[in-house]
Amino acid sequence: MEKHIIQWSYWLGVVCVVLALVTRALNVLGVASLVLGRGNPIGYRSFLDGALLFFLTAIATASYAWFKLHKPQA
Repeated sequence: MEKHIIQWSYWLGVVCVVLALVTRALNVLGVASLVLGRGNPIGYRSFLDGALLFFLTAIATASYAWFKLHKPQA
């Protein structure tokens, strides 16, 4: 059960990262969104949020790879 929870939470996180990137790209280009306004500029906060997003994704990927490498004893 633990293996399935780790796998599903990892892939859910990957999907969330992709959706966040697509939403931000569309917002910068000026495409209307339900949650965000139209055409927010890219500022220092965008880079900070992006760095944090990629940092957490790297941690999750390393943890997932480590878990797959060290198979739990059944």
